[in-house]
Amino acid sequence: MPELPEVEVVRRGIEQWATNAQIIAVEVLDPRSLRRHVGGPEDFIARLTGQRLAVGQRRGKYLWIPIDEGYNAVVVHLGMSGQLLISQPDIPDQKHLKIRITYTTGESIQELRFVDQRIFGGLYLDSLLPTQDQPGELIPSTVMHIGRDPLDEHFDTEVIFLKLRKRKSSLKRALLDQS
Repeated sequence: MPELPEVEVVRRGIEQWATNAQIIAVEVLDPRSLRRHVGGPEDFIARLTGQRLAVGQRRGKYLWIPIDEGYNAVVVHLGMSGQLLISQPDIPDQKHLKIRITYTTGESIQELRFVDQRIFGGLYLDSLLPTQDQPGELIPSTVMHIGRDPLDEHFDTEVIFLKLRKRKSSLKRALLDQS
């Protein structure tokens, strides 16, 4: 997946700059970026405000930041043109800013800005469920269908080899199957 390095870089940036941050405000500038969030903008804002962000996780193109003591998460899908930027509040808004999450780390106030020119990406809240193969590991219910990738510490090349060997499709088709 060519997008994997980009999404991993975003995850690492969030881990460095927003882990353990407390959300103090959420502003939805374009509700289309919340189309996957069932409760709509008001619910998203109410459920996220006051929460503390844990370490960001990633599987495939999906990125999530656990909140609420680890049982829920903000799930991010960047789509084709989405960006998640850490910004100072006094920096002017980007042209295609869709969602602003203002947080404090105790030392300073910063913003997590979701910018998306084409509006293919979005954010939503989802519950975290345990994975079948790693007890104690939690993953959003909507991301369960995505298989582990080579950067995952629990990626098992032998398992992948055995699964690919059983497939009757071409190698390219098998590798494009994200499950």
